[in-house]
This record gives sequence, structure tokens and C-alpha cells, in this order.
Amino acid sequence: MAKKRKPPSIKGGLSDPYSEGKIYGDARTYDPDFKGPIAKRSCTDVLCCIVFILFIIGYIILGLLAWVNGDPRRVAYPTDSQGQFCGQKGTSNENKTILFYFNLLSCASPSVVVNLQCPTTQICVSKCPEKFLTYMEIQFTYRRDRNYWAYYSQFCKSAILKPAKTLTQVLLDNDCPTAIFPSRPFLQRCFPDFSTQNGTLTVGNKTVFEDGSGRTRNAVELRAAANGVNRVLDARAIGIKVFEDYATTWYWILIGLTIAMLLSWLFVILLRFTAGFLFWVFTLGVIGIIAYGIWHCYQEYSDLQGQPNAHLTLYNIGIQTDISMYFQLRQTWFAFMIILCILEVFVLLMLIFLRNRIRISIALLKEGSKAIGYIPTTLIYPVLTFIFLSICISYWAVIAIYLATSGVPIYKVITPEGQCKHENKTCDPKIFNTTEVAKACPGAQCNFAFYGGKSLYHQYITTFQIFNLFVFLWLINFVIALGQCALAGAFASYYWALKKPDDIPPYPLFNAFGRAIRYHTGSLAFGSLILATVQMFRLILEYLDKRLKQAQSNISKFLKCCLRCCFWCLEKAVRFLNRNAYVMIAIYGKNFCRSARDAFNLLMRNILKVAVMDRVTDFVLILGKILVAGCIGVLAFLLFTQRLPMIIEGPTSLNYYWVPLLTVIIGSYLIAHGFFSVYAMCIETIFICFLEDLERNDGSTERPYYMSQSLLKILKEQNAQTEKQ
Repeated sequence: MAKKRKPPSIKGGLSDPYSEGKIYGDARTYDPDFKGPIAKRSCTDVLCCIVFILFIIGYIILGLLAWVNGDPRRVAYPTDSQGQFCGQKGTSNENKTILFYFNLLSCASPSVVVNLQCPTTQICVSKCPEKFLTYMEIQFTYRRDRNYWAYYSQFCKSAILKPAKTLTQVLLDNDCPTAIFPSRPFLQRCFPDFSTQNGTLTVGNKTVFEDGSGRTRNAVELRAAANGVNRVLDARAIGIKVFEDYATTWYWILIGLTIAMLLSWLFVILLRFTAGFLFWVFTLGVIGIIAYGIWHCYQEYSDLQGQPNAHLTLYNIGIQTDISMYFQLRQTWFAFMIILCILEVFVLLMLIFLRNRIRISIALLKEGSKAIGYIPTTLIYPVLTFIFLSICISYWAVIAIYLATSGVPIYKVITPEGQCKHENKTCDPKIFNTTEVAKACPGAQCNFAFYGGKSLYHQYITTFQIFNLFVFLWLINFVIALGQCALAGAFASYYWALKKPDDIPPYPLFNAFGRAIRYHTGSLAFGSLILATVQMFRLILEYLDKRLKQAQSNISKFLKCCLRCCFWCLEKAVRFLNRNAYVMIAIYGKNFCRSARDAFNLLMRNILKVAVMDRVTDFVLILGKILVAGCIGVLAFLLFTQRLPMIIEGPTSLNYYWVPLLTVIIGSYLIAHGFFSVYAMCIETIFICFLEDLERNDGSTERPYYMSQSLLKILKEQNAQTEKQ
């Protein structure tokens, strides 16, 4: 019986894939007739697919329930103390679009933190006050000039013919504010018109004013009550200027983003020629920088010779707050020199012993660029992913808003001082003044608090919000997984074509996308579910951290940091494993667990190749993103700062040139990220296929390698070196 032939031993790679497969428990059989992604396949992880579809149906039903019970107008329009919308068409408040606070100073009350509502009457008005007036002043001026009362009465709850009530009665009935002061609308609410004169905060050009109850207040108190609204109002002016800049430069921004897209495409295509050059330039740069650091440390070490106190050790001077003292010691620079020498030797040794793996990695980078050149439709796929993600994000946001605005208006007892035993209890504003609560707590008010209810639906609003968030995470990860699997299938079709590009099947991306949807929805949903669960735990941990920040001991903070670090590492590991599992699913059509196991075993048998490949790929992609964003950023800077008048004339009347500049830079980086994410998936797929090719084939006529000629050339050189040894 003829002995089974093993693939040749390759220096720096696999020595015997069959024996090493036993070490990692890989019992996969090797099909010599395998020629690329399997066409005949069956549905995988059907149970998870059914669960995923049921969750989507439940998500749609939740959206319908939220749509029926919610009212987004409650977010768009401010609500007065009676629960009525300001500015709503078809109501008495149609022309009253702004919310006015009777006593904004009461907003500094501690009850605001508890109830999230300012404990004062709030009404809808058509415009904000423009002058200082008090109710007592109106009572005196009413007899000689009724126009003052006509102006003042528009800020009362109802039409009152004259100011006949006493100040005490007005305070009890809450019919009118005790005082008004100059304000301006922001976010459809009246806030004080703050300004600064000679470094002093003023309101309507006044530093002090009467609050209508016999007390003199200053602008600082009002600012504290408004809770820093003055900064927000200043931000509004900045926002207007930013909007003007966008209106002036929008077409330049679009031109810059278009150039970024073309530059990203060009960079990916040219990587087949420049990948090796970029890597070795970077590597030599790192070696040179470390060498300069060693030389600099030696110079500092020599210059300090003979200096007073330079011979002292770190132990002698102990811990010092002035860090510069450590740089006056020879021992410090000697330690830095030793560390840099060790790092330099480490880098050189890695380059010497891993040179073959680095050559293979660079060849794979070039091969990825060539694959994208043969399948250019893959560069358009990120647009489809962006559309799917936009739909998921929009649906989640709409449901969250409708759930938050579900229910009927809930009114609660609010007192300015917060010292009533009935504080925060529900009440009915129509009969509140006749109840015992109004008598027991003078000055208490029954104001609108939030929207809610006592039905079964309203009792589970929080649960529905959690469900909304979880399914949102699941869908987002599923969309990303679908893109990775479709791209992997397309690039695998390229690799396993023996004669490239003649043997590449037609429409490889479309066919791979169809296979992923038709056969592997369950597997993609399974991997997405695992990742969504980890992300949900991370979000819960962050939420608890925010809620319990003030009540944490040192031990709890330490445990929280440990958990946060563990979940972060777990998410990264799951992402890496899922991505490689999707590649195996695209090639072999197996279920998620088996694909993940096969991918893990394959990578473990080639752990050094994986480490080198990841680092080289990460470097090239990061360099590409920085290069694209940097080039576009430099051009945008020269344009928006009028430094290219001889070549092209840019916008001349910008308030803040950094607004369109940052927009162009960030947008260019995101566009480059979209292009390079396709490239990264291409490299990942070709790398997995390359490892499979090494294990399945031996380069003979019966079992030829499917790799490109450049990879095959490197492989033959390694085999020749092995035979000499």
C-alpha cells in the first residue's frame, strides 16, 4: 500500500499540517477536489435563524405599539404646567410657541434634581419679556397708564382685567408672576438675557433687581438658577455662525470628500506596488528613531559627568514632585539608554528571524490590492452597509422617542422649598386647590411632571427600552457580519480561481451575498447575538457606574475597572473570532460553531504568521487613513485660510475656518475607513485561504497551489533553503 504523501515542510510556516491538526483537535478531512467556496450547501443554525426572525417580528410589533401610544410632539413642543403643548396647531396655544417660567429663581431648588422639573408655574407665551417689571409696580402705575398692565397681563395664566389681587393672593393663586425681567427665547423657552459689562454679569444692563416679593436679587443668583444657560445662549450664537460657514463652504466640503474617495481608491489599487516600500520605510524609520534616542541618551549621560549631584541614584533622591530632577541624574539617562538598546536589538532580531513571514505578509497585501482591482464592486458595498446601518439606527431612535413619550400627562405635587410631606405625589390640577394637600402645604403646586400611565404597557416601558436597545445591537452586528461574510465569499472566489482572472466566477459579490442570506442567516445571527450580549453587558456596567459614581469605594472602583477591562478584551476577542468564522462560513458553508472552531485551529497552527500579518496590515491601513485624511486636510487648510489665491480662490468670509476644515478631515477619515475595511476583509480572507492552500496542496500537478505567482515564488525560495539545510 502506497504511503500517503505529506505536503513539503516549509521553513517559517507549517511543517506538517496533519500532525499539527491532531495537536489542536482539528479532525477536518481534506478534500483534494476542493476548488473554492462550496456551491452545494444547506441552511445552517436554523434554530438561531428562527429566534432571530421572531425577535424581528417582536421588534416590529413593539414599533407599532410605540407608534400607537407615543406622541413625538411631546419632544418637539415644550409643555406647560397643565400638560398642554406650546405652539400646537388647532389649540389655544397655537400662537404661543415659547414656555415662560413664573419664578426662574426657584429652579435652583434641590427638588429640581429629584423631580427633573422646575417647581414653578409654567405657561405658554407668544414672546418673552423685554423689560423689568414687578406686580407691585404695576399696581401703582395701573391707575395712570393701563398699557403697563396690558403688557404685564400677557404673562399671566388667564386674562385678568386689572391687578386687583394683593401680592399675597397672587402668590397663593399663581395667577401672575411676581416679577418679569428681560429674556430671550432659546429652545422655545424664555431664559434671562445675560451679558457682561466690564467683567460684571448683568441682566438687561442691570446687576441687581427686585424679585417682586420684596427681596433684591443679583444677576449671579439668576445665572445659578438658570443652571448655566448663559453659556448655552452664547453657544447658540456660535451655532449660527457655524451654520453660516457650512452654508458658504458646503460645495467645497463635497469636493474634498469626493477627492478623499478617489484618493482612497487609488491608494488601495497602488498598494500592490507600494506595500513593501511603505513597510520598510516605516521600519527603517523606527530603527533610526530608536538609534537616535540611544545616541541622545549617551550624550546626556556624558555631559552630566562631573556635574554636582549627577552621581546620585534614584534611591538617594526618592520620590520627587519635580520630574526634571530625575533628568539631572546620570543613572536616569543610563537606564533610558539600556531600555532603548534592548528595544533596538529586539526589533532587529524580529526582522531577521521573521523576515520570511514579513515577505509573505507584504505579498498578501499586494495580492489583496490585486483582488479588489479584479472585483471593484466590493468598494461599493460599504454604501449598502451604510444604508442598512442608517435604517437600523433610525428605527431604534424613533422607537426610543415614541416609547419615551408614551402615556398620559402625570402631575405631581411640587413645593419651592421641598419641605412638604406630600412632595412628589400624583395630583389632579383641576381639583388640586380644593384638596387637603393644598391646605397642608401652602404654596404647593400641581404641575406636569412626565408622561406615563398605569396600564400593563406603561408598566413595562423600561423593559421595552432595554429590548429596543438589545435588538438594535443585534441588528447592527448582523448587518456588519453580513457584509463581512459577503465580502469574504467574493474574495475567496478570487483566490480559489486557478487561472486569475479567467476562472473568477461571474458576479462573485452578488453570489456571495445571496449565499449568505439564503443559507447562513442563522449562523450570522448566532455570531451577532454573542457579540451583542457582550456589548449589552458593557453598557449595563457603564450605566451602573454612572448611577453609583458617588457611592463607590476604592474596592468597588478597582473591581469596576477590572470588569470593564475584561469585557473590553472579551469583545475584541469575540470580534476577531467572529470575523474569521464568517470567512470559513463563506468558504465551506458550515455552521457557526464548527466554522469558529476550524478558524481558531487553523490560526493557532500558524500563530506567528497571524501575529506578523495583523501587525503589518494594521500599520498599512492606519498609514493609509492618516495619509488620505492628512492630504485632504492640508489642501483644505490652504484653501480655507486663503493661502492658494494664485491657484484657486476659496471662501473669503468664514467665521471659523476650522469648522469646514474639521468636517473635511473627519469625513475623509471615515471615507478612507470604509474603503480600507473592505481591504482589511480582503486580506483576512486571502490569508485564511493561503493557509488552507498550504495544508491542502503540495504544488504538484495533481494538487497545485492556488496562490499567486508572487506568493509561489517566495514559497519556492523557502523550500530551496529548507532542502539546503
